Amino acid sequence: MRLVIARCSVDYAGRLSAHLPPANRLIMIKADGSVSIHSDTGSYKPLNWMSPPCRLTEQPDRLLITGKSGETLTIEISEIISAWSADLGSDPGLVKDGVESHLQELLAAQLDVLGAGWRLVRREFPTAIGPVDLMCRDSAGVSVAVEVKRRGEIDGVEQLTRYLDLLNRDPLLAPVRGVFAAQEIRPQARVLAEDRGIRCVTLDYDTMRGTDDGMLRLF
Repeated sequence: MRLVIARCSVDYAGRLSAHLPPANRLIMIKADGSVSIHSDTGSYKPLNWMSPPCRLTEQPDRLLITGKSGETLTIEISEIISAWSADLGSDPGLVKDGVESHLQELLAAQLDVLGAGWRLVRREFPTAIGPVDLMCRDSAGVSVAVEVKRRGEIDGVEQLTRYLDLLNRDPLLAPVRGVFAAQEIRPQARVLAEDRGIRCVTLDYDTMRGTDDGMLRLF
């Protein structure tokens, strides 16, 4: 991993265009080839990024990242404030607690309660920023990413939002809708999810373990 704090401007060109004017920002270049640009505010979501597979071309005052579909991310650097690199090695990945892992397993086996005709594409669907708990298709064949939590908080909504932002860049999957499923969903998390078009589902863990009927309360 390489971390660079620099004064830079950023331009994205693809299906749409975006511009970040010059400012001090953190540039993160990971071993998997992904590049992301962060500010010191706005939570942990990057301002812009490019997911692998992509090609990084380094010039004296510029980084040019080209994606698999030809989209480009151009970082113009006017001053490097600090730079750091290290090999972090392999990571074992996120280990969920027993209840959360079992919730995911139960829901994967009982997708009909989310809607008739739903089917599971894959559990732990891999992405460049982490695995999506459940990737599904609804009865119309639309892709749906499902994030499963024991307790649904704003961080979980932000996590699912990042997955959806990334998945919707893939023309083979887009459009991708989101479902946020948890035993308990905090009011603030529900408001944020619904504002972003994410469906919220409250799971009854005890009932899900004991019967195939009436196991979810949908809101």
